[in-house]
Amino acid sequence: MDFLRYAERAATMVNAPLEDEDDLRALLADRPWLAERVSAADVRTLRRLRRDLRPVFAEDPEAGDGADRVVERLNDLLARHPVSPFISGHGGQGLHLHVAERRSSVAETLAAEGLMGLAIVVCDLGPDRLGECQADRCGQVFVDTSPNRSRRYCSDRCSSRANVAAFRARRRAATAP
Repeated sequence: MDFLRYAERAATMVNAPLEDEDDLRALLADRPWLAERVSAADVRTLRRLRRDLRPVFAEDPEAGDGADRVVERLNDLLARHPVSPFISGHGGQGLHLHVAERRSSVAETLAAEGLMGLAIVVCDLGPDRLGECQADRCGQVFVDTSPNRSRRYCSDRCSSRANVAAFRARRRAATAP
């Protein structure tokens, strides 16, 4: 099981529009075995989970007890969405862990994967690896996988926009009378 990928999928879910089943199917385009089982109840459950996950990413672990709040929020979510890991050996992949049974709902599966992925990232890499884009008017969340914990933007697009805006502001300041 690739917990980092599950954490990144959780961030993608927080950022994605989830208005209806088609939005969730689009989010699961690379996982057709899940996409075919999507229901309206899954969409409702995942919208609540997204709302509850956003503060985990938005918390500043460097500020006071921010790291403790990240851990507390994740622990609360893990209690509300219990994970039942089991060992599997299908598809010639060798033995590996799954965090939700095949008969689980789509929402239960995504919640279990996302929460375990985020929990492992926080434990192994630290709560400062979860972030919210610092670009004006963005608000997307991300998992920072950079080697030096320096990521501040959700995408290259937001990073470029911020850098261009900063460059233009410096240039205006330098040419101002």
